[in-house]
Amino acid sequence: MKIAVTCENNEVFQHFGHTPGFAVFEVEGGKIVSEKQISSGDSGHGALAGLLAEEKVDVLICGGIGAGAINALGVAGISVVGGAEGNVREAAAAFVDGTLQVRADFHCNHHHHSEGHSCGGHTCGNGSCSH
Repeated sequence: MKIAVTCENNEVFQHFGHTPGFAVFEVEGGKIVSEKQISSGDSGHGALAGLLAEEKVDVLICGGIGAGAINALGVAGISVVGGAEGNVREAAAAFVDGTLQVRADFHCNHHHHSEGHSCGGHTCGNGSCSH
């Protein structure tokens, strides 16, 4: 199984569509056996789903994410676990052992990223998100 986690500075990035990259973990026998970082480049929401599909990712762990991105990932066969926070390796390991704690309000319900808005537990504006 491969797990991707939205990532900036080894922390779970809080807005899928603006993530600078992903930490990708390969899991075998209930243990993380490899880890690498990949850049999202200038990819938008739809292209990010394709990037993760090319990496053969099975599960995405992220902070906030919108319904369109969830749908695009679903079409690519990638399950989404939103509402995560903290260190990416710790989040992936917690997912593997079934102890990952997530916020229930992780859906971003917006269409325009240029204006400030609230995305379930964090505030977004000017292309960045913070708690």
